[in-house]
Amino acid sequence: MHRLLDEALAGVTMTPERQDLKEEIRADLLARVAELRGQGVPAAAAARRAVDGLGDLRALVEEVDPDVGTGTAGARAAGPASARWAELQRKNRVRPRPAFLVRAVLLGAACVGGLAVVALAAWHDDVPLGGRLAAVVVVALAAAAITADALRQETTGNYPMPPARAGGYGAALGLGLLAVGTGWQYVPQGAAGWLVAAVVPLLAGIVLGTVLGATQTNRRKAWVLEVAAGHAHVGDRFERDPEAAARFGIYTAVTWIVAATAFVTLTLTVGWAWSWTALVAALATSMLTLAQMLFAPAPQERGADSTD
Repeated sequence: MHRLLDEALAGVTMTPERQDLKEEIRADLLARVAELRGQGVPAAAAARRAVDGLGDLRALVEEVDPDVGTGTAGARAAGPASARWAELQRKNRVRPRPAFLVRAVLLGAACVGGLAVVALAAWHDDVPLGGRLAAVVVVALAAAAITADALRQETTGNYPMPPARAGGYGAALGLGLLAVGTGWQYVPQGAAGWLVAAVVPLLAGIVLGTVLGATQTNRRKAWVLEVAAGHAHVGDRFERDPEAAARFGIYTAVTWIVAATAFVTLTLTVGWAWSWTALVAALATSMLTLAQMLFAPAPQERGADSTD
């Protein structure tokens, strides 16, 4: 609902009076969404129905302070960019929640402790294998929890990320760290099996992070968009064509699944000397696919450029 409201008022210069009206509209929308949710309407549909039910929000807000281009309001809006940014940051500042800071400190301490054990194991062989693996798991879980928790917090410039998506980003980071820690056991152990065991979480983390990144929507608040409205922005294809972003996520998943299969097969047959080339090929293919899909014109644009 917050995103739909910002999109409906995109480009409208916000004065204190208009901001107050927007917050009143936001409160009405929240009440309407809660009412619709109580009737069994899904969250996304309830938000869209509530926003659509208010009609032309831009015209409603622009009726307040119509002389925004002149006088005091116009001078404030046209002030230096740095001063304008500082003023809006101060006005919209969101203080971190004390509970979040406590969790971050505790999880950070656990992460540092795990890293200390991993570093000690790299220099001393007498650290038990179980202790090394436990330290790797602690580092991965702590980093994943910190990432997910941070993304779920509202900031001065961003709305909070939904818990499921925030957890997905945390899981992607945790899987990557778990893969690095598992592969690191190859150094003291000298067994290629540790490298093979690291491939599965590594590929899972890459695929999950790629899919989440390709489907991520804008979380910027209205005042941030307002400050940036005067700057030219060249959107990529993923912003214009969400279906292309979804296809890229599928292509990436298939590419790395095939690469993982090839890596394991080559490691067990011809050895590590050649199996790593499967990962290099997968990375190159993913980069080429990204370049092709990210900056290619959207289908409707190609159709508009063609002639009969």
